[in-house]
Amino acid sequence: MKVNKWTLGLAAVGLVSLPAGLQADEKLNPLLTAVTPTTVNGYVNTSIHWNPGTGNANPPAYAFNKGKQDGFNLDVVSLGLEKPLDEAQWAAGYKAELLFGPDANTLATLSSASSGSPSDFAIKQAYLALRAPVGNGLDFKVGVFDTPIGYETFDAHKNPNYSRSWGYTIEPTTHTGVLMAYQLSKYASASVGIANTFGPNINTRANPPKAESYKTYMGALTLTAPEEWGFVSGSTLSGAVINGFNANTTPGGADQTSLYVGSTMNTPLKWLKVGASYDYLGTTDDFGGSSYANAFGLYTSIQMPDSKVSFHLRGEYANTDTGLLGSGANLPGGNSEVVSATATIQYDLWQNVLSRLEFRWDHLAGDDSMTPYGGKLENGETSGSLHNYYTIALNLIYKF
Repeated sequence: MKVNKWTLGLAAVGLVSLPAGLQADEKLNPLLTAVTPTTVNGYVNTSIHWNPGTGNANPPAYAFNKGKQDGFNLDVVSLGLEKPLDEAQWAAGYKAELLFGPDANTLATLSSASSGSPSDFAIKQAYLALRAPVGNGLDFKVGVFDTPIGYETFDAHKNPNYSRSWGYTIEPTTHTGVLMAYQLSKYASASVGIANTFGPNINTRANPPKAESYKTYMGALTLTAPEEWGFVSGSTLSGAVINGFNANTTPGGADQTSLYVGSTMNTPLKWLKVGASYDYLGTTDDFGGSSYANAFGLYTSIQMPDSKVSFHLRGEYANTDTGLLGSGANLPGGNSEVVSATATIQYDLWQNVLSRLEFRWDHLAGDDSMTPYGGKLENGETSGSLHNYYTIALNLIYKF
């Protein structure tokens, strides 16, 4: 049986299947044989937002919310290529995740050589995966990788809720450097890393203004409850810390420390899981200025038995003396606080499609230094006057 080279190429990356018995008639050339372990994956993420009320002059400033109010949205398209590590003592692979669309611009993982203009393109991750035969095996990521900190991720379908938390909003997203991971035991894993900066800009250096040797350091630890612990078996407790230079904070950048503690807990009810998270961000610039932000989150997930339906609840409180929560300029002495509640129902109607309906409420709990939401734009108002903001969103994601 003859098969054209285009079909062989698609088969080599797993996009099509070859007819039975082909191996007896056709052989992949050495180049295609070399790439056959590569897998292709990704997703298309879309949403529809409705925001009851008047005007969207100052919507809540949580991550990836800007510009999506009262309309139809393409959030992002993700395309990934990966060769996972095998079981060999000396193993090598790679991972590359490319993003297209508005959320790619927001993530802003542009290289230091980029002009900085929006391009609807970003590199989420691009690293070499390496393993050295040290103890249980020491794994390395060399290149651009996701931050090891946080309860939620950039990939919306991996989170219990569609919209991102305030905790995620104050966390770093990506780093350029080296991350080392080690399985300490069956129930404990750790990772340590060194990077140029907090990111997200690829290849950006801390110098100037710092010395050439100034780098960003990170560490994370995850504990898993053993099987003999009964219903809490499989529950996790994680902690992480990152310290270094953030070139995107204040004019000229600032030293930054991010701390995170989070846990996901199983309960006596198999269909019920609960979680909690805490994030802290602190910065200090070279002129003696400093700022902080805190975010607390509580999570509840209910998976209906023998059903495709699940419910996910999240409650949050965040405070800061900066403009991170949509407060405008830095607020030394001001009181910038947000309370938020999110309810999400998920029902998977189609194969490979995640479908969610979400209601979110954000409330300005601080003083008058915070810029109100809303604004009757038809009457010329631009600042808004609302302390409560409501979002109803339908999220559809096709995963491949």
